[in-house]
Amino acid sequence: MTSPLTLADVEAVARAAHEGQRDKAGRPYAEHLAAVAAGVRARGGDAEQIAAAWLHDAVEDDALSRAWLAGAALTPRTKAIVDAVTKRAGEGPEAYARRILDTPGALLVKESDLAHNADPDRLAVLDEPTRKRLTEKYTRMRALLGLDA
Repeated sequence: MTSPLTLADVEAVARAAHEGQRDKAGRPYAEHLAAVAAGVRARGGDAEQIAAAWLHDAVEDDALSRAWLAGAALTPRTKAIVDAVTKRAGEGPEAYARRILDTPGALLVKESDLAHNADPDRLAVLDEPTRKRLTEKYTRMRALLGLDA
């Protein structure tokens, strides 16, 4: 295996993969990725978890393929975390939460993702029905992951 990508390399790949993509508030998507990576770092996450944070939505959003992830110069643990936090079509929240909980290191990445997604400042710019739907979705996922216990 070639040496794993550095965090700077992973950040560059993630930014390029999401180039031109916007979040629900119209902000550049890379801002969300940077916030999740910073949140993982602030919560004591290691380099593998920070790398996974940069890539946490790449496969789910079709910015990068599963084949890219499988062949990428990333550690097996980083790949496993990215895979764990990638929702599958038709998958229920319980199965998704179970996979995250069963994958070492994935919970911290998802916790940081949920924290940024549920940031009141981010939600405030959304219309009321969207804000309500997302708030309920994030609250339910936090409960399924045991983050509110």
